[in-house]
Amino acid sequence: MDSEALVHLALEALGCSQKELADRLGVSPTQISKWKKDEHMSLDMERKLRMMAKIGDKNPSFVRLAGSLEAAKKWEALIQYLAEFADEDEETGYDTPPLTDELDLLCSMTFHCLREMGVELPKTFPNELDVDYEDSPDDLWDLLDANPYSSLIYKIYKSFTNVYGFYAAYVSELVHDTDLDLWESVGSEIDACLLALAASKIEIEKAEVVATKFQEFKDNITNDYEKWLNVVKEKAFRAGIPLRAELLNMVYGSDEDLREEAESESLGFNASRLHPDIYMDELLRGMRVIHQVLPAIIEKLGIDFKLDVSELRTK
Repeated sequence: MDSEALVHLALEALGCSQKELADRLGVSPTQISKWKKDEHMSLDMERKLRMMAKIGDKNPSFVRLAGSLEAAKKWEALIQYLAEFADEDEETGYDTPPLTDELDLLCSMTFHCLREMGVELPKTFPNELDVDYEDSPDDLWDLLDANPYSSLIYKIYKSFTNVYGFYAAYVSELVHDTDLDLWESVGSEIDACLLALAASKIEIEKAEVVATKFQEFKDNITNDYEKWLNVVKEKAFRAGIPLRAELLNMVYGSDEDLREEAESESLGFNASRLHPDIYMDELLRGMRVIHQVLPAIIEKLGIDFKLDVSELRTK
């Protein structure tokens, strides 16, 4: 929970000073300052501040970025519509639960991604998007495509269905494997940051939104996933678990590349395919056996053998 945003919203709603807010809550002004630095807040204090801010159970950071509770509700309706449409239109053969299960979390994650990308949201909700999405006017998608913010969010969600499909096909089983014990170290991070990874794969130059920090955002998420997935690969390799795809494709491949790989897995086309790392492991094991057995055979047969290294070179 974002304590700093919640305090900001409460101060704004009450129109009071930090000292006055402290008096209302029965705490010191110093405690308010600590909360503004995101120090832990008790559930009782959170409840009181939510009542003062009048935001209900909405995420305070989302409401603050939206500009108001009313605007947050409108963004939420738009996000829900775009997410459900993207999920229904997925082509990987895998569902994308984060797009439909927890709307409040999706809204917060979406705005967080946009902020990290350097996208400045409009001060007020776009008037042309203030429509009844359940009624779906005939020109709705023309409106959504024309608006740079709704268009960008939908592109991110479409990319997310492809990234999540690859994750579900090749990675999820590994990070949830209790024997590998990856969840606490890297698995939870891999799972939690998939929307950001998907956002990093969109062609931002084709979007009509200025994203001032996009390259930095892309570099950071790429570096994180490269590090995390290499840990997964190493653990799987040591455990002798076959990989049906190169996991780093999730980092370097386009979202369309990931869609194709996920779809192949969902259709059963990869049933007999193993990643080269598994074959390499088998070769190494075989070579180690030869290194142990061959000297014993030579000794038993009384063979005087001297290795001629020159014969090993390609002529």
